[in-house]
Amino acid sequence: MSDISALWEAESIAVIGASERPGALGRKPLDYLLRYGYKGRILPVNPRSPEILGVPAYPSVKDAPGPVDLALIMVSAERVAGAVDDCVAAGVKLAVIASSGFAETGEEGARLQDEIVAKARAGGLRIIGPNCIGAVGYENRVLATFSPLFGAESVPFEPGTLAFVSQSGALGFGAASLALERGLRPGWVVSTGNDADVTALEVLRELATVPEVTGLLGYLEDTPDIGTLRELAGSGKPVALLKSGRTEAGGRAAASHTGALATDDRVLDAALRGLGIVRVDDIDELLDVARVFESERRPTGNRVAVVTTSGGSGILAADAVEAHGLELSALEPRSKEALAEIVPAFGAIDNPVDITATVLSDPSLFDRSLDVLIADDTVDIIVAAFCVMAGPDVEKAVNALSRAAEKGGKPILVARTGADFLAPDAPRDLREAGLPEYPTPARALRAAAALWEVSRPRTLPDAPRPGTVPGPGTEATEPELKRLLAEAGIAVPKGRIAESAEDAVRAVTEVGGTAVLKAVVPGLLHKTEAGGVEIGVTADTAPEVHARLAALGGQVLVEELIDEGGEGVELIVGVHTTDLGPVLTAGLGGIFTEVLDDVGHRLLPLAPGEGAELLAGLRGARILGGARGRAAVDIEAAAELLHKVGALVQDWPAGFALDLNPVRVLPKGAVVLDAALGFEAPEEAGR
Repeated sequence: MSDISALWEAESIAVIGASERPGALGRKPLDYLLRYGYKGRILPVNPRSPEILGVPAYPSVKDAPGPVDLALIMVSAERVAGAVDDCVAAGVKLAVIASSGFAETGEEGARLQDEIVAKARAGGLRIIGPNCIGAVGYENRVLATFSPLFGAESVPFEPGTLAFVSQSGALGFGAASLALERGLRPGWVVSTGNDADVTALEVLRELATVPEVTGLLGYLEDTPDIGTLRELAGSGKPVALLKSGRTEAGGRAAASHTGALATDDRVLDAALRGLGIVRVDDIDELLDVARVFESERRPTGNRVAVVTTSGGSGILAADAVEAHGLELSALEPRSKEALAEIVPAFGAIDNPVDITATVLSDPSLFDRSLDVLIADDTVDIIVAAFCVMAGPDVEKAVNALSRAAEKGGKPILVARTGADFLAPDAPRDLREAGLPEYPTPARALRAAAALWEVSRPRTLPDAPRPGTVPGPGTEATEPELKRLLAEAGIAVPKGRIAESAEDAVRAVTEVGGTAVLKAVVPGLLHKTEAGGVEIGVTADTAPEVHARLAALGGQVLVEELIDEGGEGVELIVGVHTTDLGPVLTAGLGGIFTEVLDDVGHRLLPLAPGEGAELLAGLRGARILGGARGRAAVDIEAAAELLHKVGALVQDWPAGFALDLNPVRVLPKGAVVLDAALGFEAPEEAGR
């Protein structure tokens, strides 16, 4: 038993602040442990009562017979420090501090919280909380909680395979109660409150090692630790997280274009997506995903076949397939031939397959059509959608679906649009058959997309190395940055600094006769807005342009003019540092970058193929492939450039913001036309 796993494996539980007074919070854990049949030792701690609810009580946890695996501290905030001292003296390894009055109340509470955590760590005691409702482990009937959920008259208490971990205790146990109402079976529910020591992510990571867990579900309020996220993703267990705070302004990357586009929330989205962790938007969606996580059937691809008794449901399902990034299977020719022999003439054999309401008079339609789809190698997931079927008809459909799932091993999700009173036993029968059920096609497909997200093969990137290479200085100029880029194998225009008007004429001739001249002024990040860029300069116009740009107070860079015919596509590429680590941002560039806001984000280092995946996910990806008569550009070179940029900066220390804007992607190759570097204030970079 690890320190954290005592939350669900404890063989002895001390309740510090136990009470026999009706309604007291200190009574509830004792009530629950006794009521639900906890088999371990219950150790009430109260210096004024020798016995509580018929269980011997002790003046202090130090006086209780050891070992004590878990302590539940339920005393006022000012007495918590003493209770922690007692736990350390008694050799307790984990304590749940249910008491409030700490960081959630302001600076003084935060100071007290820090003191208690420091005291606990020094004594080898881990802390859950404070300000939390506690934890429940169903299998061993560990109820270290005062949640009113378990005081209800009738609470299902069958151990399940889902683990719920929430910073908010009320929300976490509320979600658990909704899960029970929907027929889901949690096996572990943990609240971590202020996350002062043990975090919600750490608990999820520990639960990922439990063989019986089939799905991990979490609610987070704080920015998660990327290292723990990576470990959680590497566990192989499906994970879904509900993270509040989507509307936070975020993005602290100084004057960086790409930093302004990479808000904290977008960065977290990108991190979770890259790790194969599902992010949900509300409790309903979390529970929908939980339902599909209960089943251990996993898809090997994202191609969906829909079989329905309702044309309308089929259309809605097809719409949802595309909306959630899945693919509607085209079906094999032999499948269509077989379906043509099964489906009534007024139905449909093209996916979605509409077997029509004829199934009411011929229940074999479900069996036979499902057999065809199960055998079709172009189908990875099946969604069965039916409406307003009642009683025996639903039972026959459920039996057919159950047989198909067992036969083919492919995940089958059910969209049953109809009130429960039409078929009261259907939810139970579908659950027992391992068939996730949803009231609408859209919700079924949303869950199917989550299932594919946690199932699809991916190569997880290594953790970024700590910054060891100094990188460019804070005053690095564009020529210096481009020298670094060129050394990393990234294409930049041919060019050099022109020291005088006469030298500018020679430089223009050297780069091909038509050039771009730029002012190189320390601190001038956005040269175009300041009039610091001139395109199409010739030997004749070079002296005048050089003089004007030099007057801005710096040097003048002369570069070859790239893509004079305009065949390429402009990208914006950048890297800046965040609380989660360095983030690469890339998207369609040009003057409308912020307006169009068509960018993608990835944590560094990139895994193999992530650059191409980022570009393919842009809304304007078709422009790169050649849209409306334009020539296709070199997407492979663009993706390779992203990987080279990521490799170049991964050892740079925190606080930098690199902008490469624009990057010109040509029919052959990709070239960085402009480069700028900014730095955050030290206090911001270290956050």
